[in-house]
Amino acid sequence: MPLTDYVSLGRSGLRVSPFCLGTMTFGEDWGWGSSVENSQKIIDRYTDLGGNFLDTANAYTKGHSEKIIGDHIGRNNARRERMVIATKFFSNMYKGDPNAGGASRKSLTAACEHSLRRLQTDYIDLYWLHCWDRFTPIEETMRALDDLVAAGKVRYVGFSDTPAWKVAQAQTIAVLRGWSPLIALQLEYSLLERTIEGELVPAALELGLGVTPWSPLKSGLLTGKYKREEAATATPGRGAFVTRAFSDEAFRVVDVLKTVASEAGTTPASAALSWVQQRPGVASTIIGARTLEQLDANLGALEVRLTSGQIKTLDDASKPKLNFPYDFVYNAGAFGYNGSTIDGVTAPASPLAPQNDQERY
Repeated sequence: MPLTDYVSLGRSGLRVSPFCLGTMTFGEDWGWGSSVENSQKIIDRYTDLGGNFLDTANAYTKGHSEKIIGDHIGRNNARRERMVIATKFFSNMYKGDPNAGGASRKSLTAACEHSLRRLQTDYIDLYWLHCWDRFTPIEETMRALDDLVAAGKVRYVGFSDTPAWKVAQAQTIAVLRGWSPLIALQLEYSLLERTIEGELVPAALELGLGVTPWSPLKSGLLTGKYKREEAATATPGRGAFVTRAFSDEAFRVVDVLKTVASEAGTTPASAALSWVQQRPGVASTIIGARTLEQLDANLGALEVRLTSGQIKTLDDASKPKLNFPYDFVYNAGAFGYNGSTIDGVTAPASPLAPQNDQERY
């Protein structure tokens, strides 16, 4: 599958590449990341191969990530028109100012203007709420986003890192009031973070939202480059972003991943990315890269197609414990459907139900 096998993002007409280029590593302002020159080369390699989907945020490398994209893409009208540029609001860039962050009308409108300036563009293709703002009514956020769409400053809107119940509330309000609906969810999703399968993925499927996973390699742990025996002394450049994922359970999943990758004739990273991309609801997976070599290696995962047996092996090894009532609902076949076959699924018979007409009161 090449980058030019574009997919529709959720229930919208927006077409994006199956791998989105994440740009949190653009700029060295956090003490790690890519230089401006290397960031531009990474963008060029991605776009030369047909990629059209860039993801950033107002806070990435203190705003430098957006500026790098603006200097290289935004100011070039021909290149800008071909790209789908997504950025996020929520992060507070002004210490001590309570209105400089979150999702209020005041803060998100100001954040949008700052992002437009750094990106050197008149509009943002996809504007993400970076995180649910529990202090702001969701009606206020959705109406303010709709106003930005009506003003032509934003084309589409989506949510990242927000509970499923709040996503459902926001989408329902938007649809009922004729406001611009959400088209996608950006969520952490990988073999080592699957709990979104309990509520958020089903919500996305039900509400017509495309899922764009972030950290599909769990900050590099799923590349297989970190060894269990070296975990206590490892000092990755991104520090706690990586080491907080270290655990015996995580390394057990990595061991299984390495076995599956060897069987598939690919790398652990490519196998992990392929697994994510083949999950229900996933539209475009966000990949990051600090070097051209990392980008090329990650893009190679588009050519990997795991078998059903290999997927099951990874599923079984990484099966998460999901919140109530997930297990209750999916184990309720006997007392709810009692031996019936519905939509191709056959429920077991219930030993607690009447077994014949004479036993029924």
